[in-house]
Amino acid sequence: MNFEEYLKDKKLFLIFFVVLMIIINLIMLLDPNSRIHSGNILYLDILSFILMIIYLLLEFSFKKKYFDMLKELDEYTGDIITALPEPQSNEEIIINDLISHLNYLNYLKYDALYKEKRDYDEFIATWVHEIKIPISIIKLTLENDAVNDKSKSIFEEIERIENYIEQVLYYSKSDDFSKDYFISDVNIEKIIKDIIKKNAKTFISKKISVDISNLNYDVKTDKKWLDFVLNQIISNSLKYTDKHGSIKFYSLNSEFEKILIIEDDGAGIKKEDIKRIFDRGFTGYNGRNYSKSTGMGLYLSKKLLNKLGHKITVESKFGNYTKIMIHFPRLNDYYNFK
Repeated sequence: MNFEEYLKDKKLFLIFFVVLMIIINLIMLLDPNSRIHSGNILYLDILSFILMIIYLLLEFSFKKKYFDMLKELDEYTGDIITALPEPQSNEEIIINDLISHLNYLNYLKYDALYKEKRDYDEFIATWVHEIKIPISIIKLTLENDAVNDKSKSIFEEIERIENYIEQVLYYSKSDDFSKDYFISDVNIEKIIKDIIKKNAKTFISKKISVDISNLNYDVKTDKKWLDFVLNQIISNSLKYTDKHGSIKFYSLNSEFEKILIIEDDGAGIKKEDIKRIFDRGFTGYNGRNYSKSTGMGLYLSKKLLNKLGHKITVESKFGNYTKIMIHFPRLNDYYNFK
């Protein structure tokens, strides 16, 4: 609040003061029995004006202090009620009471939303685990049947369904990350090989070659969450890499970080799409033209990696290659590189 804004709020008072002074001056000047000299009337007017200015300045200083303290609460993350400035007038008491009441109503709404989300997350987690059972049975049945083009196609679609189900599960858990993670030493080479094995049918059917180098090192992370992220990235590489293509897995080491690089020679990403591929629901040119995409895989990957303290970046040339880079910062030997 500045003095100009304060005066605007006081415009009715100022109008009243001016009208009152005019009336008093007219009475004193027009009263035939008045013996007050006109010079004295002017002196009284000036004195009244000075006293009014002093009053306004004093009131402004008190109100400015109060409202400035209220504005500071915009960025306050603690208990707002205890941080409210001490009221100095009935008006400020009413404002504090109103803020306290609104804060209580917001708390009730937040508590209800939190319980509703918790119930929803529990339902999603249960549903995902339950639906995995019939999917696993279907996959097992297909593996036991004679392998043909039709069964291969069905198997690939089932794996795609599994991937979407995993996205739903991890999306529902992403906001409660602190309750569902365990930091341990994870060997990057082992986790990469496990995911390649998991997607072996696609690698074989598309005759995509694999090149792994310089991955025998450990990072401190959550294995389950990192496994999900890497599977999303590798699934994308497989999706947008043509038959007889290749996917390389290697690392770069610097003073501050270790970078895991997953590089394919597939479709690449258009320059205008690169800045948006981690946005929720963004599918881009490839997602619209190569295959149907939800635009959630890379969004979730970035969100989970950020929570783990890692970072993901991308480098690509449309029609040539794509490099997805996961950065593991090395601070105070936090990571055990071999």
